Amino acid sequence: MPGFDQFTLLVATLTLAILSPGPAIIAAMQTAFARGRDVALPYGIGLAVGASLWGLFALLGLTVIFKLVPLLYMALKLFGGAYLLWMAWHLWRGAASPMPEAAKARFGTGFWGGIALNLSNPKPALFYSSLIVAIFPGPLSAGTQGAIYATALGTELFWYATVTLAMSTMAVRRRYAAAKAWIDRGAAVLLAGLGLTLILEAAREAASPPV
Repeated sequence: MPGFDQFTLLVATLTLAILSPGPAIIAAMQTAFARGRDVALPYGIGLAVGASLWGLFALLGLTVIFKLVPLLYMALKLFGGAYLLWMAWHLWRGAASPMPEAAKARFGTGFWGGIALNLSNPKPALFYSSLIVAIFPGPLSAGTQGAIYATALGTELFWYATVTLAMSTMAVRRRYAAAKAWIDRGAAVLLAGLGLTLILEAAREAASPPV
C-alpha cells in the first residue's frame, strides 16, 4: 500500500491543478456569481464527479495496459513526464495572464450538467494518467486503486464545493484573481518536478541491464 506522503502529494498536486483557473472552475465560479449557491453547488459537485471519473478511467486503463504490455510502463513514464513538463511550462507562461473564459454550460447548470461538461473534455484523462504514474509507480492493487480514486474524488469535491460556496461574493473573487499568478506558478513548479522525476526514472530503467 502506498504511503501517506504519496497521498499527500496527490492531494497537493490536485489542489493546485484544480485552483489554477481553467474553463471548468471558472464556469463554477461564474455560475455562483450569476445564479447563487443553490444552483452553483450541485453544478460544482457534478463538475467534481465528472473530473474524478477521468481519474477512475485512467486507473482502470493503466492497470490493464501494465498487465498486457509491461514495456509500455516505461514509455508511459516518458510520455507522462513530457506532458507534465508541457503543462508546467504553459501554466508558468500564462501565470500573469487574465483568467480564461468559462466553459459554456451547454449541458445545463445542474449536477448532471457538471458531470457532462467535464466528461466532454478528455484532457483530464491524460493528466490523471501522468499524475498516477508519477506518484504511484508500479502495478496497483484493487484496494490501492480504490484509495487513490477516493482521495481524488474527495479532493475534487472539497475544492469545487468550496469554490462555488465562496465565490458567491465579489470580495472573494477579487482575492482569487489577485492570487492567480502565485497559484499557477506553484502548480507549474510541482508539475515540473513530477515530470522530471518520471523522465529520470524511465531513463535509469532504460540504462539498467535486464535482470
